[in-house]
Amino acid sequence: MSTVSMPTTEATGNSGQAFRLFQLISPSLPVGAFAYSQGLEWAIEAGWVDSEETFAEWLAGQLQQSIVSLELPMLNAAYEAAKQADWPALETISQRMMAWRETKELRLEEGQRGAALARLLPNLGIAMPAEVKISAQRSQIIGLALAGAQWQITAADLGRGYIWSWLENAVMAGVKLIPLGQTQGQQILQRMVPVLEQAVQDATQIDMHQAGSSAPALAIASSNHEIQYTRLFRS
Repeated sequence: MSTVSMPTTEATGNSGQAFRLFQLISPSLPVGAFAYSQGLEWAIEAGWVDSEETFAEWLAGQLQQSIVSLELPMLNAAYEAAKQADWPALETISQRMMAWRETKELRLEEGQRGAALARLLPNLGIAMPAEVKISAQRSQIIGLALAGAQWQITAADLGRGYIWSWLENAVMAGVKLIPLGQTQGQQILQRMVPVLEQAVQDATQIDMHQAGSSAPALAIASSNHEIQYTRLFRS
């Protein structure tokens, strides 16, 4: 029986970096992203989101008020800190990410996804020094930054991957909950694509000291979801 030898890291080159990015943002990555709706489940029950149009508006609001203003700038800062092995900076970013999560559910999600990624990455060859382990367990941003820096994925591509992963998971939740057809879900993804690149560029203009979130609808929906009688999602 013939055997197939796997290419080395050196042989994969830039294409290898792209495939590693795809791995990081894949829905199959075992960090539990599929389990969270980030308040969408309650927003639908309350009638805030009830169609393709209102769902697109909900996504656009989260994109501008949280992803662009908080998560992408923090990811950019964490990426630079990871390249410099600046563990105190990563701890600060980790703490700030948790502090900006306004509800119990959102804080649990941040910690659970961070802890899951922190357990996974060493098995994928990502070094996680003891000094940064707690920071990574607190926020997924830290683990992504460590992986991006060590796999030599550019900051811009890491940001693009992060924003696409967020959008894809959100759309999958909406398809199940509203409900929408699979084709409508794909149409929403296509509709959002033109604004994603601008979002990545806008985030580069915000440093970690300016980063913050202003998403009251998300906070209200998330806090009400905590006591929602029946639900499919953890947040």
